[in-house]
Amino acid sequence: MSRISRLPSSLLRAAACTGVAALALTACGSGSGSGTAASGSGEVKVGLITKTDTNPFFVKMREGAEEAAKENGVKLSTAAGKFDGDNAGQVTAIENMVASGVKGILITPSDSKAIVPAIEKARAKGVLVIALDTPTEPESAVDALFATDNLKAGELIGEYAKAAMKGKKAKIATLDLAPGVSVGVQRHNGFLKGFGVKEGDPSVVCSQDTGGDQAKGQTAMENCLQKAPDINVVYTINEPAALGAYTALKAKGREKDVLIVSVDGGCTGTRAVKDGKIAATSQQYPLKMAAEGVKAVVTYAKDGKKASGYTDTGVTLITDKAQDGAASKDTAYGLDNCWG
Repeated sequence: MSRISRLPSSLLRAAACTGVAALALTACGSGSGSGTAASGSGEVKVGLITKTDTNPFFVKMREGAEEAAKENGVKLSTAAGKFDGDNAGQVTAIENMVASGVKGILITPSDSKAIVPAIEKARAKGVLVIALDTPTEPESAVDALFATDNLKAGELIGEYAKAAMKGKKAKIATLDLAPGVSVGVQRHNGFLKGFGVKEGDPSVVCSQDTGGDQAKGQTAMENCLQKAPDINVVYTINEPAALGAYTALKAKGREKDVLIVSVDGGCTGTRAVKDGKIAATSQQYPLKMAAEGVKAVVTYAKDGKKASGYTDTGVTLITDKAQDGAASKDTAYGLDNCWG
């Protein structure tokens, strides 16, 4: 994908939206290309609804949508949940956007199942709905999905970890997301597949949920070390959880002899790979998800052609310690393309 830009004005606009309630459509930008959906007839309006407006991943996603909206001359409305899991806030945002006359809605569902009835109502009124990053359940509840192949992201770091162990017996801890969340399940299953083991394999000596949170990742790692002090491989759902695990391992003097692998490719996480705290990560591209989503709505508005099915927005293994059989790019590439 193309290099991700880091325009200060974009970051300022994103910061200005922080803390806005989920029930309101927020005006994140200025000029003819972005901002709250205008009331003028004939203008194409696009809505973006993220899980939160503070997570760097979604900040970058919003930047991508803002830039694509400006480039394509459409009006962008944005909204976000007050917290990760705020389905009610996302439902209200959908209703408000439909009432405002949007042609399409891009959404990262907080609850993949509970959001479906609201999406169905929007689609019934002719609104194109595209899921970004997180699929709905069922996936067919939206017109299209633009997202990382999370199974592949897990496979890449699983293959890497297997190669890096060089035949040494693995004792694995998995620091997961939460029960039933599709992104977490896919990454977990991909890691196991890439490493060449199945669910329930005795090499997986501990599994804990972290919610993708650094403090919870640290606690989860501490719990796993109590259960199995000789853990030598740690899979984490994302880099905050990985950094929490690193902190726990460092407290035990184990940070140099335990292999940590992760998924996301944010700038903080990529720098942690460069610093040797994380061995490798699978980098995904939220800016591209949003930009492609906006373009799909523009196409629909112009000629009625709807995006459909799944579009893979790419994933790259990032490490400075390449292993045979695990294609990768170094942290210089990762830092050029990171987010956050």
